[in-house]
Amino acid sequence: MYLIFDTETTGLPQNWKAPLTDFNNWPRMVQLAWQMHDSQGKLIDVKNFIIKPEGYDIPYNAEKIHGISTDRANKQGVDLKFVLHEFIKDVESSKFVVGHNVEFDNSIVGCELLRKNLVNLLADFPCLDTMKESTNYCEIPGGRGGNFKWPSLTDLHEKLFGEAFAEAHNASADVEATTRCFLELVRLQVISTKKSGLSESEFEKYKELNPKSFQLLGLDTQPYQDLKNDEQNDVTDEIEEDSLSPNSFVESTDSPFSHLHLHSQYSVLQASTNINLLADKAVEMKMPAVAITDMHNMFGVFKFINAVLGHKINKERDEGEDLKLKPIIGCELSVCKNHTDKSVKDFGFQQVFLCKNKKGYHNLSKLSSHAFVDGFYYIPRIDKELILKYKEDLIVLSGSNYGEIPNLILNVGESQAEEAFVWWHKNFGDDFYVELMRHHLDEEKHVNRILLKFARKYGVKVIATNNVFYLNKEDANAHDVLLCVKDGELQSTPIGKGRGYRHGFPNDEFYFKSQDEMKELFSDIPESIDNISEIVDKIESFTLKRDVLLPAFDIPDKFVNPEDEKDGGKRGENAYLKHLTYEGAKQRYEELTKEITDRIDFELKTIESSGYPGYFLIVQDFIYQARKMKVSVGPGRGSAAGSVVAYCTKITNVDPIKYELLFERFLNPERVSLPDIDIDFDDEGRGRVIDWVVHKYGFDQVSQIITYGTMAAKSSIRDTARVLDLPLDEAGKIANLVPDLTSLKKLFNYNDKQLIKKINSDQIVNAKQLIELSDKKGLSADTVRMARKLEGSVRNVGTHACGVIITPEPLVGLIPMTTSKDADLLVTQFDNSVVEIAGLLKMDFLGLTNLSIIKDCIKIIKEIHGVEIDIDTIPLDDQKTYGVFQRGETVGIFQFSSDGMRKHLKVLKPDTFEDLIAMNALYRPGPMGYIPEYIDRKHGKSKVVYELPEMEEYLKDTYGITVYQEQVMLLSQKLGGFTKGEADVLRKGMGKKDKPLIAKLKPKFFEGCEKNNLDLEIVEKVWSDWEKFTEYAFNKSHSTCYSLIAYQTAYLKAHYPAELMAALLTSNMNNIKKVTIDMEECKRIGVRVLGPDVNESFYKFAVNKKGEIRFGLGAVKGVGEAAVRSIVTERKENGPYASLEDFVSRVDLRSANKRTLDSIAVAGGFDSFNIYRSQIFAKDEHGTIYLEKMMKFGSKVQSEKDSTQIDMFGEIGESNIQSPTPPEVEPWGTMELLSKEKEVVGVYISGHPLDDYQLEIENFCNSNFSELESLEAVKGKSLKFAGVVTKVEHRESRNGKKFGTVYVEDYHDSYRLMLFGSDYTDFKNFLQEGWILHIRGMVQNRQWGDTDQLEFKISKIELLSEVIDSESRNMILEVSVDEIDNKMINTLVENIQKSKGEHTLIVRLIDYKNSYSVDLLSRKNKVSLDKNTVEELKKINGVEVLIKS
Repeated sequence: MYLIFDTETTGLPQNWKAPLTDFNNWPRMVQLAWQMHDSQGKLIDVKNFIIKPEGYDIPYNAEKIHGISTDRANKQGVDLKFVLHEFIKDVESSKFVVGHNVEFDNSIVGCELLRKNLVNLLADFPCLDTMKESTNYCEIPGGRGGNFKWPSLTDLHEKLFGEAFAEAHNASADVEATTRCFLELVRLQVISTKKSGLSESEFEKYKELNPKSFQLLGLDTQPYQDLKNDEQNDVTDEIEEDSLSPNSFVESTDSPFSHLHLHSQYSVLQASTNINLLADKAVEMKMPAVAITDMHNMFGVFKFINAVLGHKINKERDEGEDLKLKPIIGCELSVCKNHTDKSVKDFGFQQVFLCKNKKGYHNLSKLSSHAFVDGFYYIPRIDKELILKYKEDLIVLSGSNYGEIPNLILNVGESQAEEAFVWWHKNFGDDFYVELMRHHLDEEKHVNRILLKFARKYGVKVIATNNVFYLNKEDANAHDVLLCVKDGELQSTPIGKGRGYRHGFPNDEFYFKSQDEMKELFSDIPESIDNISEIVDKIESFTLKRDVLLPAFDIPDKFVNPEDEKDGGKRGENAYLKHLTYEGAKQRYEELTKEITDRIDFELKTIESSGYPGYFLIVQDFIYQARKMKVSVGPGRGSAAGSVVAYCTKITNVDPIKYELLFERFLNPERVSLPDIDIDFDDEGRGRVIDWVVHKYGFDQVSQIITYGTMAAKSSIRDTARVLDLPLDEAGKIANLVPDLTSLKKLFNYNDKQLIKKINSDQIVNAKQLIELSDKKGLSADTVRMARKLEGSVRNVGTHACGVIITPEPLVGLIPMTTSKDADLLVTQFDNSVVEIAGLLKMDFLGLTNLSIIKDCIKIIKEIHGVEIDIDTIPLDDQKTYGVFQRGETVGIFQFSSDGMRKHLKVLKPDTFEDLIAMNALYRPGPMGYIPEYIDRKHGKSKVVYELPEMEEYLKDTYGITVYQEQVMLLSQKLGGFTKGEADVLRKGMGKKDKPLIAKLKPKFFEGCEKNNLDLEIVEKVWSDWEKFTEYAFNKSHSTCYSLIAYQTAYLKAHYPAELMAALLTSNMNNIKKVTIDMEECKRIGVRVLGPDVNESFYKFAVNKKGEIRFGLGAVKGVGEAAVRSIVTERKENGPYASLEDFVSRVDLRSANKRTLDSIAVAGGFDSFNIYRSQIFAKDEHGTIYLEKMMKFGSKVQSEKDSTQIDMFGEIGESNIQSPTPPEVEPWGTMELLSKEKEVVGVYISGHPLDDYQLEIENFCNSNFSELESLEAVKGKSLKFAGVVTKVEHRESRNGKKFGTVYVEDYHDSYRLMLFGSDYTDFKNFLQEGWILHIRGMVQNRQWGDTDQLEFKISKIELLSEVIDSESRNMILEVSVDEIDNKMINTLVENIQKSKGEHTLIVRLIDYKNSYSVDLLSRKNKVSLDKNTVEELKKINGVEVLIKS
């Protein structure tokens, strides 16, 4: 007997894993229906009961689903105990209970049984679940772990019968459908005979009686109809009228309306409201206040307050006048039962909080911080215990339908909602307000009716709100696109719940409505508008700006000044800083001249007036600790290098007096601001320094800084296109129309003149095309219009790469905090643009790779040569080092490695450190144009000219050319009498094109020049030149510091080239392109790079005793640091490995596992054991490879060593285990060996497939694949490449056309070539992995699809080995007439006669002195163009070999 049943309930459990005895968790049963069928499928009985509620209400949303209201259940329901007894009686006479997702229904009935103190018979009763039993049968993809999804009842019904059943949303209807599905699943044996409890004979009879698909029984399973009796109508009317205010249907109110429930773009991907536009909108609509209540976070509150307080309407008000627009800070937080419980997926409900004042802000900030720091589980969460702790000066609103009270009304019951209402009212009193919303939703009507009833009952005031997610009604569609971006959905997917649906808003009413719209909406409840003013009046206006809080720095007792404690002064810190500075100055300078002491005193006085001596003390402290921990610290960065105090306290390492670096560029004495010192550490050491800072100041007082990733122009187009299902190529085409470094907002606001001025000339056509496209119709135009609205939306958050915050007290008490999966520390909710204004001390701890390179190089030098280099004390006049720059051999040299820079260096031939500083400053967009003139002046080719003789003092080092910002500052003081502070203000004003400021300073400058009797016409030209130049003039302090790092690197390259290149290779080991470049440089300078070897390699690249670089084992894929540590440690302790047998017998095979040894072997790590790689991977007759056998042998040897007893003489006996013999196999071929090597290392080490084709490459190729990175640069040029095929894909398009993809590679780069149509037909035979090809073609516009895009079009492919002999060629021997003698002639004749062939020989005699040449054609001798012949001819002094067609 089968009992098929289903239930309807008051909702769903909050915790699916909770025990059935947790009666508050499990919903109540509203309806129970079941059918009884015998083993042959015959209907025995049908029962269907509505259950009379016992002290609970049936919530609105549950009623919407099954149609059973509380009123109906009370009138038509049956006593629960009776229903349960009836059900149990039938269960006991059944063999199985059956249901769709029967586990849920079992739990519902089981909980009700336990509530009545009855035995839960279903706990262990045999059951059959049609949902689980049919999962593999339905085959719906997308389940967890790659499995199929569970089918819904509708899915199963459609699969079995090809039709959906008309769901009646009540238990009896579901039982009817489930029964039909179950019986059919048994008939089809989807549920096996054994599972269904039938014997073979019973099943045969079952099939005989039921030869066709089962049909519905046709029972009455229609949805419940509304009760129609007059009594019900009377009750409803009474409730509706009684719930409204006594002032119902009053038309209007004079009170102003303000939005108090609003989400901005900082509700990440959930709202699109722009904060600046929000302030404008509120002003436009004449609202007295506006609030921001983002979801979970307070990311935007600082910028929101600034936008509102800084709005024109507030700035222009009269003194003492109230704010015209008041900013209100709030947040919508998720409140769960226990925010620290992460065993239950409890998202809780959403509650809105508003801050009454600054204290309220700090309390709300703490709630938001705890939500992220302690409560994050899927989402940030708090609980009521936290709310009670931080409730002071907070206003709480009842919230939207997702708030606790509305949610309970809709999904649990009115009585539970009332309990919650009482809790909020009790704990917040007059600061608790009921929100009424009218977005034209049926749920809201029901919620508002109950809320009004509660409000009247408990005397709580109501307010009208609109849940704002976007500014304008017409933005609703863009907001919907934003939601789709968040969830990765197409907009065409229907909105709803469950599979096949997506999240979306029900209508377009969630916008920033006007006062009139809101007053009209709530004209029947005018007090809901009036009460808003009460809230606005309760709220005090405040700013979040404050002075920076410095952590307390412990100074020695003898410097402590008791007065500081009384008035908060910094006397002690200033005294200690002065002490440290002068002590350091004695070490830095041989003699403390007046110039030096005056400079020190000036800086100390400025620092004292700034009030930030502690800043310098903190920085010098952790830099001192860094050096103590052997962390490399950079010489300085940015304008801080202009401070002699920083230099003397070892913060920086460049003498600012020597290089004329200006302190006022760093800290303006007339405009005191917080110093900003950025520090470079080596990559590895940076983390250790931060750890030290955390340990000293405390985890809760040190944090990193958040970053907001926003939708830029191109990404907003691509995101929108994806949601609108615009084809990918079309989306790419539109995105590529966006000009570089331009926003859509700016672009669409440019007029024609601005467009020409602001956009690169080669991108103007595309820009105009994009603008025109937005005015058209169609999906592409919709994409552009939508992207314009979404541009700037916050898409994600991250962590600032180097910013670190240090505070004197826990951060959670200062600003809102969060966490990040990318950071171990806390993270601020405010970004880098505002943290300092909000009072936090920010420092940039930067990791500089070049410091790690220098550090590693010095370590290698010490290990190999026993020489310890102090890089900070190397001479800055080393001619060998300048030789590296003069020859342009600066590959791998910090800031000087680009091709353009190297070209200029060869011409400049720098011989002083000042030259390097200047080149570093000039080689950037803008001043780059001055480089040729700078070079000519240095070498006397151009005259050094000064506009005014007085300018020579500061321009002589740069040959009369203004290169640095500091020069402008110094000259403004000398020529125009500016103070140090004014000079810095001028520098900033010109750099930022601040026209009002420049206009203000110009007369003062000219007045000073006139006093100094300078020619004002020339002064006018100087001023004009400065205005142009300072837009891109560089900071000399920064250039000096980074030029010093470059010099240090070049010094190491000049004196220890192998060691530096090893350090560079280690640094780049995860970047194959850079490794390739470094290896080419090694080849060029004559340093051999050897493959990995277990007897010489370390984790990093190293240099052996012969001066050769040995590949680091860490650069081999699959080889971890622990494995390398094990190999190297054993080698150091017990000597080199003698053989593979010795290696596996000694190394820890748990650390160095099979995958590790596989990779090492393929890379050649065991080659020194005189065993082929092919032998290591050869298989025996059982399919076991030799390396596996050796590892088993090694494990046995090690086990025996561990267990062997020491004999009577104290010796350990030799092992009797026999080592496997290496199989006799042929070595891998060159291509196989190289390709396998490349798989695990990323580059070819033992050689390169193209090494044997240098003759062909030099004479028949004119390009390499790296040039195809910029197709525009080589457009229209006939290109010829040599490359090895590394991968081939033969594919077929949807319409059956075949095409191919081939990946080719040369010494420089790799490239993917696509072959379609005739190209594929013509060249497919060449698409063979390992083949060496000669490829010809041209970059041109595509012939299909997006014709504006460029592509490399192949014209010919042939084997590189056949290129020379594919046609008759000329060998041209260029011979200098000055070198001709009998010996040369005899050698030439001898070599030519040895190489008879088919190609023409031409001897070109060249007179280099008189620039004359003559070609002599050999009519008798034809030559072969083989590699050996050419090499022999090239060896002859004075002979060059060319091959031409």
